[in-house]
Amino acid sequence: MATNVSDMSLYSSNSSSTDQQSVENLSVHCLDFDDLVLGFEETKRNIYDLSDATALHVQDANSNKGHSKRHGNSGKSKSHHDKTDLEKQLLEGARRKVRKTQKRDKTRLHSGTSSRSRLRSSEDDDVSAASSSEVVLLREQLTALSSELVSLRTSIAVKTANGTTNGCHDGLQDAEDLGDFIVGSEQQSGLSAVNGKAENTASIVKRKENKIDLEDLIHLYGPLTEDSILKTLQHRWNKGCCYTKIGPILLSLNPYKGTPIENALHHGGENHPYLLNVVKDAVRLQTETGCSQAIVLSGESGSGKTYSSLLLLRQLFDVAGGGPGTDAFKHVSAAVTVLRSLGTAKTVHNSESSRMGYYTEVHVTEGVIFRTKIHCYFVDETRVIQTSPHEKGYHIFYHMLSGLSQDERVKLHLQGYSSHNLKYLNHLLNVDVDEDCQKFQVWKSSLQILGIPFSDVMRILAAIMLLGNIEFVESDGLELDIKGNNEIKAVAALLGVSGVSLYRGLTTRTRNMRGQIFKSPCDAPTANTTRDNLARALYCRTVSAITRKANSLRRPGSNSGHSSSSDDVHHSGENQNFKHPSPATSKLSVNQSSSASTHCGGLGDGIISIVDMFGFENTQNNQFEQLCSNLCSETLQHYYNIHVFKSTQECCRDEGIPCEVDLDYQDNTPVIELISAPLTGIFHYLDKESANMESKSTCASFVQNIGAQHSTHDRFFIPEERSTYNFGIVHYVSSVVYSSSNMVERNRDIVGDDIINIFQRQNCNFGFATHLFTSELKEQNKNGGIPKGNYHRILPSPSSYSDTVSGNGEGRRTFSQDFQSRLDNLLKTLMHAKPHFVLCIRPNYQEAPSIFDLNVVRKQIRALQILETVHLMAGGYPHKMRFRSFNHRYKFLSRHKRLRRSEEKAIEDTKAILDSFLKALDDSKMPYTSTNWAMGKRHIFLSEGARQSLEHLRYQKREEAATVIQSHVRKLACLKNWPSLKRTLEQKLRIRTQNHEQLMSRRSPMYQEIERSRKRVIENESCDIKTIQQTCYLYGLDMDSPPPLPSSRSYTVTGNMKMGFPQCRVMKHSFPEGSGEKILRKGELVQVTGVSPRRGHLMIEHKDNTLHVPYQLTEIKALPR
Repeated sequence: MATNVSDMSLYSSNSSSTDQQSVENLSVHCLDFDDLVLGFEETKRNIYDLSDATALHVQDANSNKGHSKRHGNSGKSKSHHDKTDLEKQLLEGARRKVRKTQKRDKTRLHSGTSSRSRLRSSEDDDVSAASSSEVVLLREQLTALSSELVSLRTSIAVKTANGTTNGCHDGLQDAEDLGDFIVGSEQQSGLSAVNGKAENTASIVKRKENKIDLEDLIHLYGPLTEDSILKTLQHRWNKGCCYTKIGPILLSLNPYKGTPIENALHHGGENHPYLLNVVKDAVRLQTETGCSQAIVLSGESGSGKTYSSLLLLRQLFDVAGGGPGTDAFKHVSAAVTVLRSLGTAKTVHNSESSRMGYYTEVHVTEGVIFRTKIHCYFVDETRVIQTSPHEKGYHIFYHMLSGLSQDERVKLHLQGYSSHNLKYLNHLLNVDVDEDCQKFQVWKSSLQILGIPFSDVMRILAAIMLLGNIEFVESDGLELDIKGNNEIKAVAALLGVSGVSLYRGLTTRTRNMRGQIFKSPCDAPTANTTRDNLARALYCRTVSAITRKANSLRRPGSNSGHSSSSDDVHHSGENQNFKHPSPATSKLSVNQSSSASTHCGGLGDGIISIVDMFGFENTQNNQFEQLCSNLCSETLQHYYNIHVFKSTQECCRDEGIPCEVDLDYQDNTPVIELISAPLTGIFHYLDKESANMESKSTCASFVQNIGAQHSTHDRFFIPEERSTYNFGIVHYVSSVVYSSSNMVERNRDIVGDDIINIFQRQNCNFGFATHLFTSELKEQNKNGGIPKGNYHRILPSPSSYSDTVSGNGEGRRTFSQDFQSRLDNLLKTLMHAKPHFVLCIRPNYQEAPSIFDLNVVRKQIRALQILETVHLMAGGYPHKMRFRSFNHRYKFLSRHKRLRRSEEKAIEDTKAILDSFLKALDDSKMPYTSTNWAMGKRHIFLSEGARQSLEHLRYQKREEAATVIQSHVRKLACLKNWPSLKRTLEQKLRIRTQNHEQLMSRRSPMYQEIERSRKRVIENESCDIKTIQQTCYLYGLDMDSPPPLPSSRSYTVTGNMKMGFPQCRVMKHSFPEGSGEKILRKGELVQVTGVSPRRGHLMIEHKDNTLHVPYQLTEIKALPR
């Protein structure tokens, strides 16, 4: 039998007031866990029954829709008769629990953690306080209950939209409000219970309207779920706000609008207050503690990491570098512009994808920037010679082809070439010529700022593009044929070598067989591979040379500080004999991470770094570059997990603090070990396949080896289609299938010494090209200056260990080894810095500014573990401070006499400060938040709400103190300057009095009579001076002068007529008045030409002269016709 769901609603309109009162009483006494846990379990079972009944009702309602219409009255009677044993059972159970809780003693105290409601329990004896573990369990029960209600309401609302029923939707909407109310009240540390009453319905409605308009997710009301976070982010996105805080962590959505990324450094400092706060916090902490600071950006490719990093760098210069007008900023801006064009390309999902990772070090001393260094992590070398469909090569090639003048094209042998006939560039995509031309001119001027010769760089880039049009094919003879004779001649001219030597270097191979040197011609595939390796080497070494030149600028007197940490820390592990990096170095030690704050240099000297590394990628054809990029992304996520989650848990456990939040975060250590373990990792087997240059190692054998080793690993899999070249890894974002078709060759990352030998000084007249291979050429000169059949790295590692290898490949570092080493050294640097995290999210894959794709955002929220972060920040203890440091920072929140100020009494001082903190919270008008803390053995642990409240009160106290100090300083300065100021004021008063007297002396007798009358009125004792002042103020009059006369008019009024000028008037009196010669006599006819600038006067023409005559001396007379 179907039941009417509208009548089964738990909080129906018929009993809303009684039920609401019962619910409020239940929320007041919800801290009594022992009695309520059974009630919650019973309620859950009843909710499931309600859900089943609802489904049945919806089915019957759809099938019997017409029947219900014909028999509506009987259906109502029947539903009323069957009304809700469930409702009665729930309400009676709730009332029974309330009666029991009212009779019980509510004074249970907990000796561990402290909160606002617990410390006030001594003042309110009738307030119950549960233990921390009980509160946690109760919170979980309440959250689960509310989630069930919301889920039920959502499922039924979908069916209601089809026209079945509306009653259940309304009832469950009330249930959702109730769930938000109960959990919100519990999260606010039982404020309603302390006051002895629950919030009323109006406050609940008001809070529900504002609960998604929050700038900090730790203040979310109701259950903390993915849906609530998504709703908040979407609401802020629709309002145009792309930034949301999670305590000290900033969440940034890529807006895909606003300032273009190429102008972010110049015009992007405005309208980003959240990023500015991150920079200010970093500069403040670095100045106060001397510890290095690191701003770490993480997220998928296309989430806006590079854009945010440029904004952060600009704001860092605004705060501590003197602004964009300084030479240092102009130099850094030029370096970033040049490197971005060299390292940015278009991919399928990101039109501005950074194919290089950037670690920017900003050296600061005493709050002032004195040096900036940029470290580049180059992975995608293959994009120089090959691009996937619907993608482009590096931007600089397209900018160059669009921006070069005709004369420059002729000098670079590029006349007639475009992106459509250069094989290294993708010719299937359109190019915006005008935009690329404008960007190239900016890039050209940036090169000049860095002091890098423009022509040298252009010759290298032009040679790289033309190399792609050279193709070697087999011939009938011993030597290979060339397709592209003009191109090889142009490349040889651009590189400053002869065409013959270039041909020999590309097609000849030297071998060392038991000490004997043999030269032999190559086959066509080997020669084409050598050509591609030369192009990659030229490009990568050019980028490296530009980076070194950009980092060479240093302000005078910049030897102080931690300048040695830039290179030494990054490559300190590479100065010794190389050994495989252990994953233990990539898995940060918790003790090392937690002690990072104690690793400080000189006070005020340090580094503020911005980490913008590779974003996670999952393309249709994932290669070796994607594997390295995803390993970097996994490592940074592991660093985030260690710093945010694991260190918090272990520090609380070490000091005996029970953690109230069960952090179920995803540990990605197995993935890192799967890829980079010394003896069993994927890179280890890849290095073994890459070691012997003469062996015929295949990618199929590589996949077979790692498949046999990791067949039982839960993060490794072989795709179902089971290609011999493919394998898969379950990353923290998603599962990725990699193709190993070219992994061995790309991991070798080599170029033969035959082609490098052509750049010897005696053979090459292009100094910049010779400079790119300086170290390799020096080594060849030690052996007589001839090739020995050795191989060199395409991009040499910055270590002292030789990258040269003999033909058998022994002793050579592979690309993966060098990449892991640099990644581990980066983490060693970050380990000694205080991190500031910026989590970047892309709202859609279309790069559209108006689309918020819930599925795309939800996937990234899960990958970045934002929900777990919000749980920790809202209910855990993510912050810790030593007692002495806490007392030093917040000491003025308490009275000076109450503090002992000694090491032995530090805990007592901390308690005194916290006591004053609670009283200040009660007196302040701050919105109430959960302010939990716990006292450990050596530290005090704070929740994010407590930290924010402490900082807010500290700011208020400092501002009040600053105001008082400023007022006293101004008072002292005023008293000191009062004698001279008094003389100045008296002098101004005398001058004003004299001017007033002179003005009154020049006025007519009428005004003088008015002034005398005013003085007589004022001197009269019966006159109220205050009334006169109020009247003058009301009508805007000045007591020292008569009211102003109206402005002059260009006409006069006679009767009801306006008469313009000229006019004919008759003199009523002679002019001028008094004794003396009369110019105009009484009765004389005069002609008036207009109104005089003197008030009350007319201009009269008389004997070719203009006289200013008072209008009272004349009368109007019509002009003769």
